[in-house]
Amino acid sequence: MLGTIVNTCTIIIGSAFGALVRSGIGEKYKNALFDGLGLCCLVLGMNASLPNLAKSEFPVLFILSLAIGGLIGTKLDLSGRVDRLNARLNAKSGKENNSLQGLVTGCLLYCIGTFSVVGPVLSALSSTAGWAWNESANTFLYTNATLDFVSSAVLAASFGWIMILAAPVLFCWQGLFYAIGYFCGDGMPEPMRVELSIVGGVLILSSGLSILGIKDCKTVNLLPSLLVPVVFYLLKMLF
Repeated sequence: MLGTIVNTCTIIIGSAFGALVRSGIGEKYKNALFDGLGLCCLVLGMNASLPNLAKSEFPVLFILSLAIGGLIGTKLDLSGRVDRLNARLNAKSGKENNSLQGLVTGCLLYCIGTFSVVGPVLSALSSTAGWAWNESANTFLYTNATLDFVSSAVLAASFGWIMILAAPVLFCWQGLFYAIGYFCGDGMPEPMRVELSIVGGVLILSSGLSILGIKDCKTVNLLPSLLVPVVFYLLKMLF
């Protein structure tokens, strides 16, 4: 778990740094940060989705995932609930800031991708193999930690202290895959990881479009899409 702990700490430190310097950043510089962040989301989202599309066993699964997940999220009004909660937070603080949308974007950026899924599994496998102190097993997570430190600082400079809440989300996410690796070996099927990367990449891309003000795709409503590939492959393994 050392790699996951390091990754979590870098998000906390990066978020704290970004939130502390936020008050000293002028509005035009904040807008520049938003634009840069939005463009990064577009690039990272495409980078997560496009390479994995070629590896997909069922190329239409991500379409079904987004359709089914979007319907579920819309029915539950997830985006509306987040917007209303965000409005209450803005009313208390007296500032207009879409901080909860920023938190969702941060969680997607930190949690979706090969490093954040495969890294904990490799770390767990190294423990069960008796070479827990071999730092090469945590290389993915240390690389991810470096990237997340920069991302968290930029996000917190834009959205504030709320971004620090992404740290426990990442810890639980990576902890889940660590447990899978520890108790089940490399129990996550590679096709499932591929499909999760495709869907997750699309959600990151969607967040980028929202940040840039191009199109509000109600990314929060699409979050249940991440569950569809998991359910699909679990059923496939059972039957």
